[in-house]
Amino acid sequence: MVTEARDILACAICRASLSWSGEQAQCRGCRAIYPIVDGIPVLAPDRDAHKDEQARFFDAAEAEFEITRPHGTPHLYRWLIDEKFRRSVSALNHLAAGPTALSVCGGSGMDAEFLARLGARVMLADISVGAASRASERACRFGFELTPIVADIERLPFRDRSVDLVYVHDGLHHLERPAAGLAEMARVAARAVSISEPARALATQIAVRLRLSDVEEEAGNRIERVDPVEFIELLEGHGFRIVEARRYGMFYRHEPGPAMRLFSSRPLFPAATAAVTAFNAVAGKLGNKLTIQAVRD
Repeated sequence: MVTEARDILACAICRASLSWSGEQAQCRGCRAIYPIVDGIPVLAPDRDAHKDEQARFFDAAEAEFEITRPHGTPHLYRWLIDEKFRRSVSALNHLAAGPTALSVCGGSGMDAEFLARLGARVMLADISVGAASRASERACRFGFELTPIVADIERLPFRDRSVDLVYVHDGLHHLERPAAGLAEMARVAARAVSISEPARALATQIAVRLRLSDVEEEAGNRIERVDPVEFIELLEGHGFRIVEARRYGMFYRHEPGPAMRLFSSRPLFPAATAAVTAFNAVAGKLGNKLTIQAVRD
């Protein structure tokens, strides 16, 4: 772990500083001990049953696909992922000069890789030891720097305002209390917050009825689709100014299937991307996805 990361990490229980040794970190305040597993600090205190279930599910995820996606996936799938990421930072260009970034609920590092390609110095936090380990492997395999830790988004082990950008992509909706996770993001963020999540939208309700979208994920959690007004009010209450809050339409399954491969073919790919772009130009405000970007005043 780089020294810079150690300097801003704190006890997840009392937020005091940590002392480090080869196999553990210890809180200088409450004396809590956190193990280091294969070089990855496990800075999550005792978890409840819901978080245990989440961690076990993501520990057992299929490693190769999670480490490599969207590399090697159909062309349309990669285009959709790239478009989603582009939208998630479209109003944060002022952060481009080497900011620190924290990807929370960061999974196997796809978001972290994206942020690193933009020039950020990236840390990743996830509740799953397996996910953090896969993220470390992704960084080695694809050649970018990353500091992964195991942490609970509702009790982030970071000092107040210690990271320039705190970023989440499809993570808050896994929580029983998404607003609690967002409040912690706001506490840790020094300059900006970016949220990319499922939105409460008519299109989503129709997709659920047609069984194209799920109410509950395989991980066992109900999908808590985001209420933009609630999140905007929370961020403003923490001293942030909203610079982008926009819905848009996009649909893809976690693992691409036959339809995705079909529409990735050379004859159909231009039509598929044009259809997504046209929908969002005309009716994006009705879409099923949401990006909220905010900067600290």
